[in-house]
Amino acid sequence: MTVKVRFAPSPTGYMHVGNARTALVTWLFARKNQGIFLLRIDDTDAERSKPEYEQAIEDGLNWMGLDWDEKARQKNRDERYQEAIQKLKDDGRLYPCYETAEELALKRKTQLSRGKPPVYDRGALSLNDEQIKAYEDQGRKAHWRFKMLHDPIEWNDMVRGNVQFQGSDISDPVLIREDGSPLYHICSVIDDVDYKITHVVRGEDHVSNTAAHIQMFEALGAKPPEFAHMTLLADMDGGKLSKRLGGKSLKELREEEGLEPMALISLLAKLGSSDPIDALTDIQPAIDQFDFSKFSRNTPKFDSDELIRLNAKILQQTSYADIKDRLEELGLGDIDESFWNAVHNNLNLLIDLKEWWTVANGPVSPIIEDADYIREAAALLPAAPWDENTWSSWTTQIKEKTGRKGKELFLPLRQAITGMDHGPEMPVLLPLIGSEKVKDRLAA
Repeated sequence: MTVKVRFAPSPTGYMHVGNARTALVTWLFARKNQGIFLLRIDDTDAERSKPEYEQAIEDGLNWMGLDWDEKARQKNRDERYQEAIQKLKDDGRLYPCYETAEELALKRKTQLSRGKPPVYDRGALSLNDEQIKAYEDQGRKAHWRFKMLHDPIEWNDMVRGNVQFQGSDISDPVLIREDGSPLYHICSVIDDVDYKITHVVRGEDHVSNTAAHIQMFEALGAKPPEFAHMTLLADMDGGKLSKRLGGKSLKELREEEGLEPMALISLLAKLGSSDPIDALTDIQPAIDQFDFSKFSRNTPKFDSDELIRLNAKILQQTSYADIKDRLEELGLGDIDESFWNAVHNNLNLLIDLKEWWTVANGPVSPIIEDADYIREAAALLPAAPWDENTWSSWTTQIKEKTGRKGKELFLPLRQAITGMDHGPEMPVLLPLIGSEKVKDRLAA
């Protein structure tokens, strides 16, 4: 059997970290098994679906290096949906209902007050022709529910293990709106049948939906695919991803934060699994090591600080040749290999490079707390040209003259020259700044 999976985002907003994790895990599974990865745009919501969101989905996947073998859109398949829906109606598995939202809410409230589960009571099945005509004369239009069989539903989930439901415990889901448009559930099932999807990867919030979907597959005469329900990501406090990087879209992470895609992949590929999280510079190890059996049912916490640490490690391993074209895009085309080699170990994000470029080229605001010491140091500055030995020879002379050592010797010099108390090693930074700028800053 050829493995075939799908990533099915809705283009009603920008792709976020949670969507990216589903896409990545699905893609890794496909590539590990030499399978087919389908990008399916679930755009039946015509009012909220936007071309710019679909483009952002593709841009995000391309940024992460996740290619697709096939692409489909739901909006082009209404004729097929209606054909399958008619079969379900003919077979008695879809039935019309006329309750208003207020009436359904009252039913649910009554059931809950009696300690019963809020399962639809199938009142619509007992309507006679006269009652139906009366509703239609009032201007009511039917919505259609899928009639669940009150049988056991069971599957072996690739993450959760054995999952069991009773059909009688699941409320008959609405599949057709009053305006005749089909809902996500039935469109998704029909697509999975037609595109011969073998495995469905999605969040654990869909587990109860899957129970109903299994009966829909069977009602359409199809064998259900296998399922993997991933635990949802939480922030470090156990809540929804709404803080810092976890709540940002891929578009923002790429364009505003300058995040390395492999940093996000390194984190998301292993988050929630038994594998250690390491900084990857190539996606192949993530493919080779992927296995659903490694994922637990514990809620994984998305740590923005860990993402930044991974990003920094990846930048430390990135050569100037590999980054040069991106520097042009950032407007930093003047940066040469010597400058990159001097500062890249001090970058958390690539955009931090702008800060160190300013430190080297100015303007900066020198921090001078001991003017007498800085004047003594300035008087001992070696003559140009400078190289990576200049800092050592200069500070040795200062030490001999002032008796200072350690932090008292070095930190005031760094602060006066760079305006900062941390940064790249001064032996490599000093020649990049140059003798004239160093003299001007010490004179401040």
